[in-house]
Amino acid sequence: MNTLQAILIAIVEGITEYLPVSSTAHMIFTSSYFGIQNDDFVKLFQVSIQFGAILAVVVLYWKKFFDFSKFNFYIKLTCAVIPALVLGKLFDDKIEAILGDPIPIAIVLILGGIILLFVDGRFHSPTIVAEEDITIKKAVAIGFWQCLAMMPGTSRSAASIIGGMQQGLTRQAAAEFSFFLAVPTMLAVTVYSLLLKTYETSQLKGYELLMQSPENIKLFLMGNVIAFIVAILAIKFFIGIIKQYGFKPWGWYRIIMGVFLFVYFSYIK
Repeated sequence: MNTLQAILIAIVEGITEYLPVSSTAHMIFTSSYFGIQNDDFVKLFQVSIQFGAILAVVVLYWKKFFDFSKFNFYIKLTCAVIPALVLGKLFDDKIEAILGDPIPIAIVLILGGIILLFVDGRFHSPTIVAEEDITIKKAVAIGFWQCLAMMPGTSRSAASIIGGMQQGLTRQAAAEFSFFLAVPTMLAVTVYSLLLKTYETSQLKGYELLMQSPENIKLFLMGNVIAFIVAILAIKFFIGIIKQYGFKPWGWYRIIMGVFLFVYFSYIK
């Protein structure tokens, strides 16, 4: 992977991580189209640049994350992330296997798009407009909804937002809690990928892959900075869209993108 390819992947990650469109599907297509070799470092890079996207949420909502007088906020996030930590560890190998086949991911992308077309009309009369009104029980329920995103192509953002709306949150409150929940979730994934996971081909830990060359370190740092900047813009854009139009535009986008990916990987690639 060269510098230009790393920049492209980081831009795609920054744009799609917090949108309900599946960052995984978009990175798989980007890597395939631009001929990026799917080696162990590329796999690590695609996961580890989520750290930059994490920082985007922390910066945008810094008053929320650094208001230590509201300790209940941290308790809710801790409880909500536990299902993903447990199930993610149990199904890690199966998830890796699916990532090698883009066709199921394209199909899930389409199915998720169809669901998003009807989400706005499904959940009526929300009662929760702010994070402070979310109970720990509801936070855990949203955490289980987030686990649906373990099937690549689902979108962590879409799963947790729909879960939030099912629990009575408004569209904006559900989206913002999805952002908050992404921080411990993706931080755990990044730490696991860097420090604990052994990559199959090289039999190296993530940090060992990173330290193999100065070029790897450069790409890692650059990718995180780009993902951070782009994610800030994407979050602001997304909140504006769902306020005005709801989730239908994202549903149609997923369907179109899913059909394109299915055709691309079935008949063109």
